[in-house]
Amino acid sequence: MTKIHKKLSLEQREELFKTLSGRFEENMHRHEGVRWSEVQAKLEADQEKLWVLHEMEATGGEPDIVGHDEKTGEYLFVDCSAESPKGRRSVCYDRKALDSRKKNKPGNSAEDMAAAIGMELLTEKQYRELQNMESFDKKTSSWVKTPPKIRELGGAIFCDRRYDTVFVYHNGADSYYAARGFRGWIKV
Repeated sequence: MTKIHKKLSLEQREELFKTLSGRFEENMHRHEGVRWSEVQAKLEADQEKLWVLHEMEATGGEPDIVGHDEKTGEYLFVDCSAESPKGRRSVCYDRKALDSRKKNKPGNSAEDMAAAIGMELLTEKQYRELQNMESFDKKTSSWVKTPPKIRELGGAIFCDRRYDTVFVYHNGADSYYAARGFRGWIKV
């Protein structure tokens, strides 16, 4: 994961905590048994992770806690926007795909954007686990971490939810669509 060396202003921090705590309280089914005061204490101690959450929020991800590792004490934040985050759509899969396009290049790639934000793309397994909590991507789709063998052959995979079912598809890694973005995660 890319190291982020930016800090939020006091005003930005307060606004982010207000947003995150409000979302946390409204969606307790995602993190039963977790106390916000403990999460906020961890975030206050880690300015880099706080910056990442700010960027996830700024690009439309609506990050929320969906897991807690009892052994490490880490919380798993994942993009929980109803649809693929608006600020992260119309991107191809990775830098190799972006560089290979000769015409009509998208502005960025999912992997490059995720690295710049400081988060990781969801895996197919993580995506399915998220969809078990509630329904996401009913009108959009999201790139997910593609297995190396598929990527070596020029492809990439993405997921969505249609007909109350999660589907996994493939496409050329250099493709991009207005309704396809990506979801990410970080541990705090």
